Amino acid sequence: MKNKLPSPLVSLVPIIALILLLFIVIRLFGSNALDGGSQIALLTATAVCILIGMVGYRIPWRDFEHSMINNISGVASAIFILLIIGALSGMWMVSGVVPTLIYYGIQIIHPSFFLASTCIICAVVSVMTGSSWTTIATIGVALLGIGKAQGFETGWIAGAIISGAYFGDKVSPLSETTVLASSITDTPIFKHIHYLMITTVPSIAITLIIFAIAGISLEVNDININTFSEGLKEKFTITPWLLVVPVVTGIMIARRLPPLITLFLSTFLAGIFAIFFQPQLLHEVSTADPTGNSSVLKGLLMTFYGKTSLQTGNEALTELIKTRGMSGMLNTIWLIICAMCFGGALTACGMIASLTSILVRFMKNTFGLVTSTVSSGIFLNLTTSDQYISIVLSGEMYRNIYQKNGYESRLLSRSIEDGVTVTSVLIPWNSCGMTQATVLGVSTFTYLPYCFFNILSPFMSILVAAIGYKIVKPKKGI
Repeated sequence: MKNKLPSPLVSLVPIIALILLLFIVIRLFGSNALDGGSQIALLTATAVCILIGMVGYRIPWRDFEHSMINNISGVASAIFILLIIGALSGMWMVSGVVPTLIYYGIQIIHPSFFLASTCIICAVVSVMTGSSWTTIATIGVALLGIGKAQGFETGWIAGAIISGAYFGDKVSPLSETTVLASSITDTPIFKHIHYLMITTVPSIAITLIIFAIAGISLEVNDININTFSEGLKEKFTITPWLLVVPVVTGIMIARRLPPLITLFLSTFLAGIFAIFFQPQLLHEVSTADPTGNSSVLKGLLMTFYGKTSLQTGNEALTELIKTRGMSGMLNTIWLIICAMCFGGALTACGMIASLTSILVRFMKNTFGLVTSTVSSGIFLNLTTSDQYISIVLSGEMYRNIYQKNGYESRLLSRSIEDGVTVTSVLIPWNSCGMTQATVLGVSTFTYLPYCFFNILSPFMSILVAAIGYKIVKPKKGI
């Protein structure tokens, strides 16, 4: 006999428990909540869900176990990709690929177009690293100092930094959120990114126009820019030859090679270039090991799997070139696994089905479906305080609805990104908003009005849905 579904009110209990637990964790640990506190909150909320299901609805443990295992296996490829991303981001930095991109990119900054240039530079770095957090905490901090010295208001500078960084994070195949959004909806990652461009390109174009107009009127100087550029040149061997790595990576992406193969080959190629162009840095990395032995091969391996911190004498530059390696991805992987357990428990208990049965009533057409998906993503960002959890829950809530009604999975993955990824940084108590406000030293409410890309993206997603551009209509309406 089929078990009765929990009521929507009962289905909200584990989610409310998660919200309260996350609130406590964030209050206690602040920006370090992702180091373990959020994971414990997720597992505790999972236990609450299982308790309700087993005691109140007599759902056997094997159903919960099977559902959680299925969820985790569904993102297994994403976990492998995240590990390789950690190795790639470390090797691209130490090999000099990212520093070369930054060095040449920073040369194009003209004081009159500082805001637009800042947005572009952060976008490029974020695309190459796949991390908005890393971009903001490194080149973003440096650009904030330059902008403040030139007389720009901190809100405008932070808005340009965040807009560019989140654009890059959103369209990069190296991004954790991009990989997660595509994986949770069973959408090939490059298909997901290509479809994202329909809403993302117009949003960033409008953003750049606004920043270009805003930056023209201020009178500034570029002394700090030259100082930062020289610091990069002194620490790394800067050469156009290093641009071969991103070019080859771009070709592999264009040819649509499997992400794991693309990332592996790109990492391997960067490692070869590191041996030829930055052997002194590999020696420096290897000396960080307690054994004291120093070698190029040892430094190469340590860059792949561990954290690196190359000293430059410039605090901002030293922070910029820090890397996390594969080990730096473990907290994210841990969080994803715990989130998958929570989503699996909700599914097994029938709570997802119960909640979505209410949402379906408001979905009369494509416009209503996308609007509901985007709005739910923002709501989950507000309530769960974490973009990873919000992505997973959004995917779990809407995946069956999209499939049942004939919509492509890429429409769901794009709607999730437009509603979750870019808005998380706009919420003060969200892990993203709290982290970026702390890193930049600019309150969320100060930079929020100037994060034009992040504000425009959800509305652009809804607008495109209303127009119906590139959306395959189902044969039957909802």
